Amino acid sequence: MNLFIIGDVHGCFHTLQELLRRWDPATDHLIQVGDLVDRGAHIPATVELARELNEKYPETTTFLMGNHEDALLHHFGPDGPYPGWLKWGGRSTTDQYHTRAGLLARHLPWLMERPLLWQNEHVLVSHAGISTSPLAYDRDSSDGLLWTRGPLRRLDHQLQVVGHTPMEKGEPVLDKTSNTLYTDTGAVFGGNLTGLRLSPTGQVLDIALIPVFPQDLLEKPRF
Repeated sequence: MNLFIIGDVHGCFHTLQELLRRWDPATDHLIQVGDLVDRGAHIPATVELARELNEKYPETTTFLMGNHEDALLHHFGPDGPYPGWLKWGGRSTTDQYHTRAGLLARHLPWLMERPLLWQNEHVLVSHAGISTSPLAYDRDSSDGLLWTRGPLRRLDHQLQVVGHTPMEKGEPVLDKTSNTLYTDTGAVFGGNLTGLRLSPTGQVLDIALIPVFPQDLLEKPRF
């Protein structure tokens, strides 16, 4: 199957719905790079849409863990609360779930099960990327695959596809040094939501850029 890889969503529910019109579950494996939650206007609805798609198409949908999901789970887990998270996106999530405790209870177990990466022989998808650090696969490290902002490792025979770091021009960027495609095109900051269709061997077949729907935003766009 081809791969249909979606960048960071951050509660942009209506924009995600529009992008999903470009996905064909019969021919495309859908992979979302994480960060469904925080910052946007429709976080519970976004998570529920993803959960329902994953339930309906378990073999052809993969929703990865992002650093914002990781922080949410920390906040609501046994080691919570996580006050720092509230300052960089979590407040919008807690506010929107405040009167929807039943929905949060359904979402937390599903979010806990999100994998850290997806890969085949030619493509590796993760949230922030596989860095050059010895701690590249440590989910708790600032150099790990949920959090890194540093240089990424050039993998043998695999294209990396990541989100996490917003691209200033609202378009995906290929870093030729590390052979990495960056897909966070800043939808929640007023940019675009990206869908990349790749062949199983990593060839770019199509790029869909959906401008963010204004009703998905809580803050004035930065782009």
